[in-house]
Amino acid sequence: MGTIFDDVLAANVTYSASYQLAGLAAGAAKNLAVLTCMDSRIDPLRMLGLQPGDAKILRNAGARVTDDVLRTLVLASFLLGVDRAMIVAHTSCRMATDGEEDVHDAIREAGGPDTRSIPFLTTGDQEDSLRADVQRVRSWPYLGNVTVGGFVLDLKSGLLHQVS
Repeated sequence: MGTIFDDVLAANVTYSASYQLAGLAAGAAKNLAVLTCMDSRIDPLRMLGLQPGDAKILRNAGARVTDDVLRTLVLASFLLGVDRAMIVAHTSCRMATDGEEDVHDAIREAGGPDTRSIPFLTTGDQEDSLRADVQRVRSWPYLGNVTVGGFVLDLKSGLLHQVS
């Protein structure tokens, strides 16, 4: 009897036949961490001309700097060689266009539970939030020499622009 995961498990068998990443070091070869949104239109390695093993990739809704992102950056910095981090938001992000109540309402309308106790970290001004997130990383006392920058990926052109 099949499962709901049969398609991806079959694809994994195909993937494993040519798997060549076992020899990669655990560290980030380009000393880079990239935090970006979970949006499927974003391919963090390709958009930066990177290969597997070059960077540590972190993803969440809205590319927001959360406590878990900070925890992960501490590990990446001290244990995996990361000394620079990019926070990459993107155009047309629902976390930047909808408010908290809009997201909670959309979940309810989709048949979901009442999620008002969960902060989704939506923002009315994406660039201001990006600047605040960059500052949060810069001021985090547990990070050493990590240079951080904030960027917005234009989903129509594929180009990044840095937010000052």
